[in-house]
Amino acid sequence: MLHKSRGHPVTLPARTKNAGSNGETMDAVVKNFPKIAAAAVAPDTKALSDHVRAAPAPAVPRPSRDEAEAAVRTLLAFVGDNPDREGLVETPKRFVSAYEELFAGYRECPAEVLDRTFSETGGYDDLVLVRDIPFYSHCEHHVMPFTGKAHIAYVPIGRVVGLSKIARLIDVYARRLQTQEHLTSQIATAIDEILKPRGVAVMLEAEHTCMSMRGVEKPGSLTITTQFTGLFRNDPQEQVRFITLVRGGQR
Repeated sequence: MLHKSRGHPVTLPARTKNAGSNGETMDAVVKNFPKIAAAAVAPDTKALSDHVRAAPAPAVPRPSRDEAEAAVRTLLAFVGDNPDREGLVETPKRFVSAYEELFAGYRECPAEVLDRTFSETGGYDDLVLVRDIPFYSHCEHHVMPFTGKAHIAYVPIGRVVGLSKIARLIDVYARRLQTQEHLTSQIATAIDEILKPRGVAVMLEAEHTCMSMRGVEKPGSLTITTQFTGLFRNDPQEQVRFITLVRGGQR
């Protein structure tokens, strides 16, 4: 309904009819309030390293699934087997599906994994350690698995991240073709750049099947890598405390 106010049309709020508790008809005023857009807090990614900021862009055009399955058939024939026999006829499809899962990290962004933090910590400002996190990855030299445990610590400044997110971050980087040294460095850099803590400590222990199943064939050999930033890099006593907590009561 339009009314005039000083010569200008004015739209009044719409009225709807509703039945009251006594059965009488009541007028209800429906006001159309403007919608307020929710404030979006986007993380500042400008200062992040390329591997932290986003999932890696494909360096070459991605082959089709049919092309990938054809490549697997070629490998099966190369090792001396018959790709058309009953036990192998579906293997190319299963192989490609497995690779999509094993290397899912190429489609995931580390910055998004750690984008939510919590400030209700009661003023906690000491070390946070998540120990014995299982992981698996693949050596980029032979595309063979290496598996082990990760130990991650950081000293927060005001805000902490959910513990499961640390394990998730490890999986993002581990589910790519890797070297253990590079994997260790990437995990430490991502936590350091995104959370901006006082310091980060990362230790990985892993057995590489490329040296336990082939080549020198030394099963049981472990490779240990570490990376420290901030407080942990500058204070040897903090490194000792980290390693002591990792080794103490280790299962």
